[in-house]
Amino acid sequence: MVSVSPRKCSGCKNGAAFPYALRTAFQPIYDLNDGSVFAYEALVRGEQGQGAPDVLALVDDENLYAFDQACRVTAIRQAVAAGLLDGEARLSINFMPNAVYSPMACIQLTLKTAREVGLAEDRLIFELTENERVDTAHVSEIVAAYRALGFATAIDDFGAGYAGLNLLANLQTDLVKLDMELVRGIDRSEPRRQIVYAIVRLCEQMGRQIIAEGIETKAELDVLQAMGINLVQGYYLARPALGRLAPPLSLQPRRLAV
Repeated sequence: MVSVSPRKCSGCKNGAAFPYALRTAFQPIYDLNDGSVFAYEALVRGEQGQGAPDVLALVDDENLYAFDQACRVTAIRQAVAAGLLDGEARLSINFMPNAVYSPMACIQLTLKTAREVGLAEDRLIFELTENERVDTAHVSEIVAAYRALGFATAIDDFGAGYAGLNLLANLQTDLVKLDMELVRGIDRSEPRRQIVYAIVRLCEQMGRQIIAEGIETKAELDVLQAMGINLVQGYYLARPALGRLAPPLSLQPRRLAV
């Protein structure tokens, strides 16, 4: 276990909490090798179960840091309460690089919460998610700090917007999540198949694991599995569940109904 010393930064100096209650929905990422749950992705919801867009509408520059911290704490506590420690699945949490001012300072509450509930550092994955161009040097510092603490990291929505080859080249993440637009209709699109096939081979050479998200049909699942992608996520397999963890797949995941 790595020991770190917190230091104040501009984001946490006033200690203000996010002023709205949050809940978490969990969507499984399955391993098709054996049907087990590789990880549960934590998805933010409002107190009454409102979707992420409604919650994000409450976030501004003043409470961005507090929101990011609240999402992490809520996800960890609710995942453990739902039974995460009963199995070996990890917990995957999205984070906003612009809400992390100093990696070692801003991670303190996450570490404290995980240790309070008995969740080991190597059970946590942090997914880089950003709608705007990110400072690669800053994100590299975050990824390096998280890996030193024992967390796994992932590039989310790879192939969309700014989540491109530059991030793959400069960030030493453990996982790469394909953007759902590359997955959607891949069984009917030769260009999508060629692009994803190239990404799969590239990530294999770099020692990165690929997760395909947004799978909505059996045909999409079949094509992705044939390409060698075994970590999968999407409505075809399981929808997000508020405060609940979905069970493993049967040993014959391809027979699931839509």
